[in-house]
Amino acid sequence: MNITIVVLDTNDNRPMFSKDVYSVTITENLSLGSLILQVNATDADLGLNGEVQYSFVSNLKRKVYDTFEIDRNTGEIRVIGDVDYEDTEVYRADVTASDSAESPMTTNCRVIIKVTDINDNKPEIEVTSLSNLIPEDSKPGTVISLISVTDKDSGANGKIVCSLPDGTPFELKPSFQENMYSLVTKRALDREMITHYDILLTVTDLGQPPLSSVKTLSIDVSDVNDNKPEFPQNPLEIFLLENNSPGASIFSVSALDKDINDNAVISYHIIRDDKTKGDLASFLNVNSETGAIYALKSFDFEMVKTGQFHVLATDSGSPSLSSNVTVNVFILDQNDNVPVILYPVSANGSAEGVEEIPRNVNAGHLVTKVRAYDADIGYNGWLLFSLQEVSDHSPFSLDRYTGQIRTLRSFTETDEAQHKLLILVKDNGNVSLSATATVIVKVVEPKEAFAASDVKHTVKDEEENDVTFYLIITLGSVSVLFVISIIVLIVMQCSKSTDYSSKYLQDTNYDGTLCHSIQYRSGDKRYMLVGPRMSIGSTIAPGSNRNTLVIPDRRRRDSGE
Repeated sequence: MNITIVVLDTNDNRPMFSKDVYSVTITENLSLGSLILQVNATDADLGLNGEVQYSFVSNLKRKVYDTFEIDRNTGEIRVIGDVDYEDTEVYRADVTASDSAESPMTTNCRVIIKVTDINDNKPEIEVTSLSNLIPEDSKPGTVISLISVTDKDSGANGKIVCSLPDGTPFELKPSFQENMYSLVTKRALDREMITHYDILLTVTDLGQPPLSSVKTLSIDVSDVNDNKPEFPQNPLEIFLLENNSPGASIFSVSALDKDINDNAVISYHIIRDDKTKGDLASFLNVNSETGAIYALKSFDFEMVKTGQFHVLATDSGSPSLSSNVTVNVFILDQNDNVPVILYPVSANGSAEGVEEIPRNVNAGHLVTKVRAYDADIGYNGWLLFSLQEVSDHSPFSLDRYTGQIRTLRSFTETDEAQHKLLILVKDNGNVSLSATATVIVKVVEPKEAFAASDVKHTVKDEEENDVTFYLIITLGSVSVLFVISIIVLIVMQCSKSTDYSSKYLQDTNYDGTLCHSIQYRSGDKRYMLVGPRMSIGSTIAPGSNRNTLVIPDRRRRDSGE
């Protein structure tokens, strides 16, 4: 008989993995559900004893369960969470394969998942500002801020390059620590040009594609007192009418300072010293805050016509800076002076005079001339003459501009022997001022006129003789003093020179007005003592008396001299 023996399977074989260790490399940021690896195990048993199921062991890190899952039947490992290189670079997991028997048998394998970095993180900037306010006089190299930059990526993706815009007066200095920089000044700052800087700091990694971050650094430039007050115009000119009111403002000065706050607060002062005593500055004052200038007295054009003073503008900085301006003052004339009659003037000081003329004079005969003076200038001092209370038959005329009184016609027997002329002298000011003079003209017979004329000539000759006498005395005194001075100069020159030989030389170059001149030789130089005029070719001898001249010796000297 045939006996068939059926061998029944028992679960006597463990599942066997194709590898003891599975290793795979993935990139970070994989999408969810991505298949990264499949493990495979076989079981030699049959039926349920040979059906293999897969699972992670229960003692793995929580991060593994949150990131990956394994298919129970196929052994496929897929992504179910975020894969971040910066969080975890390597995952290690143990996978268990078990059969489906009532008493399953199991076996384990190791799965190693390596994550590679991609450039998915921008650089980060951290600024530690020492101060966002920097003085404008800071020297180049002054540290403003400390900057730290980081990038979570690795390799080239974590390498960082920092940069600032071109043209800024700042630069980055690397520190001894990696990715540490100092923001320092590169050149001098000027608050008057730029008061605020917004610096754009750009940080870029070297990944592909590169990622970058920017940060704006705000820096204010504080003021220092580096600008002195400046006057818009120098010098200044004041045109002031005379007879001004004392204590009234006559002008105002103003200076500008480019600084701010106390550095730009300006005070004004008039510069006074020993030299300005009695000058125009002594009668002026200035408001230290506003710069308004006040006159302490009323000025008179006839006494002072021009003047000058200096105003000092000083700021309130520390140390303070200052500048000054020259102010030229021009006093303007007003018509405040009445004409003064110089002729005729009587013994008691009144403007009256008596003139005698022969009866037989012809028309146009000059009787006299009225002379007047006005201290004002321009139109205010321009005088005009006119006859007052004159009839149509008056035999006299008055020149409007010169003040000359002349006869209009010859005298007749019916003309009166005495004529009283009232002359009005007035200026041409806006409000004209005037004075009057009275001239009494007596018409006499020719003999009487000649006698009166002789008396006048005699008096005049006596006066001229007195004047001549005084002139002679004055000229004599001057001549004596001049001769004494020349003698003294000669003695001084003789005492100074050791090699001296006095020789009177021919006066070849002198063209002055004195009656003589003295020339002498001392050493190899010729000297001339002269008066106020000298030859054009003469030169002043250095170190000699200022009245002594050196004359070029045009004559050839003998070899033995």
